[in-house]
Amino acid sequence: MIVSLIIIGSIIIYLFCYRFYGLYLQKKIVQPSENPTPAVRLRDDVDFVPANKYVLFGHHFASIAGAAPIVGPVIALAWGWLPALLWVWLGNIFIGAVHDYLSLMSSVRYDGHSIQWIASKVIKKRTGYLFAWFILFVLILVVAAFGAVLGKIFVAKPQVPPSYFLQIVAALILGLLLYRLRISFLLATLIGIIMLIGAIVLGMYFPINASYKTWMFIFFFYIILAASLPVHVLLQPRDYLNAWLLVAGLILGSFAILFSFKKITLFAFTSFNAPLIAHKPTPFWPVVPLIIACGSLSGFHALVASGTTSKQLSKEIEGLFIGYGSMLTEGFLSTLVIAVVSAYGLNVLAPDLATTLKTDALTFAQHYSKAINSAGGPVGLFSKAYGLAVHTILGLPKEFVTILAAMWVASFAMTTLDTTNRLARYTLTEICEPLKDILPSVFKFITNRWIASLIPAIIGIGLALTGAWSIIWPAFGGANQMLASIALVTVSAWVIRVQKRPGLICLIPALFLWLTVTLAMFWYLFVAVPAFMIKNTLQAYVIGIIVVIMLSLNFLLIYDFFKK
Repeated sequence: MIVSLIIIGSIIIYLFCYRFYGLYLQKKIVQPSENPTPAVRLRDDVDFVPANKYVLFGHHFASIAGAAPIVGPVIALAWGWLPALLWVWLGNIFIGAVHDYLSLMSSVRYDGHSIQWIASKVIKKRTGYLFAWFILFVLILVVAAFGAVLGKIFVAKPQVPPSYFLQIVAALILGLLLYRLRISFLLATLIGIIMLIGAIVLGMYFPINASYKTWMFIFFFYIILAASLPVHVLLQPRDYLNAWLLVAGLILGSFAILFSFKKITLFAFTSFNAPLIAHKPTPFWPVVPLIIACGSLSGFHALVASGTTSKQLSKEIEGLFIGYGSMLTEGFLSTLVIAVVSAYGLNVLAPDLATTLKTDALTFAQHYSKAINSAGGPVGLFSKAYGLAVHTILGLPKEFVTILAAMWVASFAMTTLDTTNRLARYTLTEICEPLKDILPSVFKFITNRWIASLIPAIIGIGLALTGAWSIIWPAFGGANQMLASIALVTVSAWVIRVQKRPGLICLIPALFLWLTVTLAMFWYLFVAVPAFMIKNTLQAYVIGIIVVIMLSLNFLLIYDFFKK
């Protein structure tokens, strides 16, 4: 089979699903009103700021699309390209996009409150409160992990930081053009894109060499600023520019694959139990959500949708384009990743390793992890295959494409990093709400936007500096997908109890996901954690305790949901 068919098929499927399934959700479940949204009604020019729908699409898409839509699908190819592709398509359309869209719209109906706050209203108060603490823990872990990933990228590719910081300057100018000078949106966009291209080109000629610790120090102050400044000053325009970069990368890669007419060189299916987690045979179901996250479904998306995006939505009718459309775009990104590596992945490996992988399906499954590591990890394998495809088919200079690919990954990671610190600020503020009446001065101090941004930044960047985050990071995949399960159960409760609409369209995916994630976490606890025990006893105990806590929360949630 030629790889071009994957791109053609995915474009048809995603357009069809947006036109029919998405509109069905909008008309029958959400039923958008013309009432002023929280962004308009509660406008404070700090967090609540109505945004142009294309700017908000850029912010939302850039924030949810971390490195995971690239990393997960590359790893999942160990099961074969067909199972990975089917999970991306089916999970993305019927679970992930539903989850993201309904999380956004339920938050809009509750004054832009978070998904955990909504859980306390539509399920039970204790569920929402425990949920909030769990989310704060996950967000701090994300700050630590993405800070570390970015620090390593900036050290390894010194051309990326100047490009990125020039992009921030461009974003500040774009924000000025849009919100202060109020020039034409199209003209401002054109100026922004020219500045973006200039930033990438200049970055190639003025690299910045700095140590990992120096970058951690810079990130610490940057994410406090990004989380505290009014959202339209930096985050909105920066994410809008980033979205153009991400879309440009998608278009270039799609054209390259579409016109390559290259045969897929990987196996369609290798084994149901390919060795993926802790080098143990890992069953495709139920463990696949722990491997493929953002491209298919991710709980982090509910935090962005109900955290920053719902406070910027100008009209309810635009929620489908932003919430549902962004998730389908991310699914398309993961589809492109699968297509690129399936067609060009073997061409960027050492010849002897590529020959071994071609032997048969089982040999491929057993040696694929080694191949990923030899190419510099999942991002490295994808970037090299992507660069080769674009250079071969479109003839663009390899150096430029390489910098573009590195900027691509860095942009995904940086938008996730600073948005996460802002989300942690919101979560901390909601957790402190009980202090509002008991200790009003303490509440006022902690929830000050600078202090509330400082606290998660200190812990998160501190964990990144010491490397301690890596001990608990292996449990993050499970935590993130359990978050998705809780969020989907919460929006199902909102649809059934508040909207008074038939909720099967979200309840069935919610229960399927809950069952899948719960079984996957049990597998992780009884198979993966003992394997970690051999290598690092402390790490295994820490992960084991976290998994037990998460499973307890998961059972408490489903008990509260059905009891009510």
